[in-house]
Amino acid sequence: MARLALVTGGARGLGAAISIALKDAGYRVVANDVNEESAKEFTAKTGIPVAIFDVSNFESTKAGIAKIVAENGGPIEILVNNAGITRDAPLHKMTPENWNAVINVNLTSMFNTTRNVIEGMREKGFGRIVNISSVNGQVGQFGQTNYSAAKAGVLGFTKAVAHEGAAKGITSNAICPGYINTEMVAKIAPEVLKTIVAKVPTGRLGEPSEIARTVVFLAADEAQYLNGATLSVNGALAMCG
Repeated sequence: MARLALVTGGARGLGAAISIALKDAGYRVVANDVNEESAKEFTAKTGIPVAIFDVSNFESTKAGIAKIVAENGGPIEILVNNAGITRDAPLHKMTPENWNAVINVNLTSMFNTTRNVIEGMREKGFGRIVNISSVNGQVGQFGQTNYSAAKAGVLGFTKAVAHEGAAKGITSNAICPGYINTEMVAKIAPEVLKTIVAKVPTGRLGEPSEIARTVVFLAADEAQYLNGATLSVNGALAMCG
């Protein structure tokens, strides 16, 4: 039977591209989202089921993952931690609510999901964990102390899990996308986005499919020895290992 994959935030934007790419590669895929309307539209379009639960809440995540496992007759073997939000503001104007929202969705969710799949992976002797960080977690960004802190935390989390899981056949790797052509990036003011693209040596935004292909590569059975790595996919915007 094909391996079972869960993609958080997997019904929209970058997550949707990842879910579709994994399905096309032969995996059984369940996407996760918190928006029921988006979930229904995505399932109708792709045939990929969507599990509705809040990855920033441990108990909601625990129940959601248990239901996925029960309905699919086996453990989740591929976990893509993709869910993320932005709440941008300079630090001197940032509210505690916007700090906590971004930290909880972008970083704490990684604990919530991974903690609830790791035992199944250990028992199976196989697991692939792919965490979506960001170039701004590597180099920082004005107005994104919350987002940059969360995405930098993802990298430390990834490496620690790699150490812990390696002996059990579990890999944990991170991808740091640059500026990708998604709804989130589309919200950037056009004059600001133009300035950003001008700094990208490749001369354009990345496409969601380019990140999705990287996820498929890391999810493969054959990717066993690639563990604890950070792959920068940013058009040479920042050359960080």
